[in-house]
Amino acid sequence: MENIEFTPEKSVLICVYILVGIFVYFLFRDIVKRTLGYSKNRLSEKQLNHLQTIQSLIVGLSKYVILLLVVLATLATYGVDITSVLAGLGIATAVIGLAFQDMAKDIIAGISIVAQGLFEVGDVIEIDGFKGKVLSLGLKTTRIQNWKGPVKIVTNRNIGEVINYSRTYSTAIVDIKASYDHPTEKVVEALEAVKKKLDGTLEKATEEMKVWGVMELSEDGVEYRISVKTEPSEHFEIQRIIKKEIRSEFTKRKIKIPYKQIVVHSEK
Repeated sequence: MENIEFTPEKSVLICVYILVGIFVYFLFRDIVKRTLGYSKNRLSEKQLNHLQTIQSLIVGLSKYVILLLVVLATLATYGVDITSVLAGLGIATAVIGLAFQDMAKDIIAGISIVAQGLFEVGDVIEIDGFKGKVLSLGLKTTRIQNWKGPVKIVTNRNIGEVINYSRTYSTAIVDIKASYDHPTEKVVEALEAVKKKLDGTLEKATEEMKVWGVMELSEDGVEYRISVKTEPSEHFEIQRIIKKEIRSEFTKRKIKIPYKQIVVHSEK
């Protein structure tokens, strides 16, 4: 290999390579995002989530490819024989693999997650007790945000068992107590009225509501249950709606919801 000669002209050329590489990366990323944007009105939410997952991997992979091309162009500028470099990539890959084996595991794990369809961007999953929505799935890490706001960043190689809540329906279950003073038929009639009012109005419900009737006889009242199947992870919102409507219906029919009371005895 000839002696490498550093000149101002070559330094400027290297800067041009770097700037072009950065420009190409952001241009490619913008094109991919625009493609996704144009598809929003034509694809379902699930299809969009799948497309966004693929997009994250493609953009992440493009960054490393562009970086490699910039490095090779830089070496060529300084007179390094690129052919011999490429020929030696087998040995270099082995050395780099040992030095960056964790990164390689992350990349392989990320590709495997997409290939097996374990989860996608937009899915609600649970990893090591942390439950949240997948914000992004990259070559190295996966970002998950729970409903409180915190974001958990997990390296792909450390993702073991995954609970995916977005692959099947959820169930909104509301258990409500009524005083023993009210006949069972009266309480069930009120719950049936709630069912009649809400059926067909809940966009996230996948079927009609079901009134189960008496579930438990406790010391402070009779417990009743009403439920409905919902789209994945949408049961919390529907439960709030059902509870609000039950409270309104019980008030209208003068059905008392028992609450704990403390009796204080004083000596005179």
